[in-house]
Amino acid sequence: MKKNIKLIASSLIAMGLIASPVASAKEIVIKFSHVTTEATPKGKGAMLLKKMVDERLGGKVRVEVYPSSQLYGDKAVLKALLLNDVQLAAPSLSKFSKYTKQWALFDLPFLFKNPQALNCFTDSAKGQALLGATERKGIKGLGYWLNGMKQISANHPLIKPEDAKGLKFRIMSSDVLKAQFEAVDANPQKMAFSEVYNALATGVIDGQENTWSNIRSKKFFEVQKDTTISNHGVLEYALVTNKRFWNSLPSDIRLQLDQIITEVTAEVTQFALDAAVKDMKTVADSGKTNIHTLTDAQKQQWVSAMKPVWSQFEDQVGKDNIAAVQQCNAKN
Repeated sequence: MKKNIKLIASSLIAMGLIASPVASAKEIVIKFSHVTTEATPKGKGAMLLKKMVDERLGGKVRVEVYPSSQLYGDKAVLKALLLNDVQLAAPSLSKFSKYTKQWALFDLPFLFKNPQALNCFTDSAKGQALLGATERKGIKGLGYWLNGMKQISANHPLIKPEDAKGLKFRIMSSDVLKAQFEAVDANPQKMAFSEVYNALATGVIDGQENTWSNIRSKKFFEVQKDTTISNHGVLEYALVTNKRFWNSLPSDIRLQLDQIITEVTAEVTQFALDAAVKDMKTVADSGKTNIHTLTDAQKQQWVSAMKPVWSQFEDQVGKDNIAAVQQCNAKN
């Protein structure tokens, strides 16, 4: 009898009169919203993630990528994530102050010696523990995505800290970055990434800080006469998801996505390291901005001016985390 029932069911499925259990399974759609172009390390990482999910989980999971603020800008994307309107985002760690104060660690000026020291920390036990800082707010950290070291630009040379006095610099929404520019008597202006080019072009702001990747891809160098290789900060993203959405996924799907994200994260790091070299050369070769290299003595002046910001925020970011970063600096 059971055999006959199976044969009848198989015949009905073949004729399309009823759906097979596999065919009726609903494909999981993951919307990934970010603000950079597809030519940046983050943009390339998002597309690689989509490609790998298609290859390994095709028919079960589909990733839709929306770059360049097509869906949401800086301010709205995390709200959208919590509402499950998008399922993946990768904002700068500076954007999470409403959800955790601990990630402000990554904004401290001259804290990280280089990208290798940054990766040393994020891969460490302390760095991985810190990735979970937003979970109590419903946002799950899935990985750190590197962009690179930040440079500073304006319409006149920035060689000494005094050269920044009175200038309006665009910053992300970060109290640490605000304090950083106030330490050199500049005027920090919080502004969405998508608005920066026009603000520079029209003189609404005088300068900005960013990585070579973003300076090149958003063409900031076209509207800034001078760019200083300062390496004064890092731009690191957190790949995040809605915790409730993530926990609702079948365990096997979750494990496969975790593995894919681990692999993509490693690739994003390499994308960023390669882009720093290539994009700096592109900007330099354009001849549209004068690139200034600081001497050790000149750089030390900036360090001396900005490093006191650490003491203002060490309690909220954790003295132990600062110490762990310094250990990574010593190794790299």
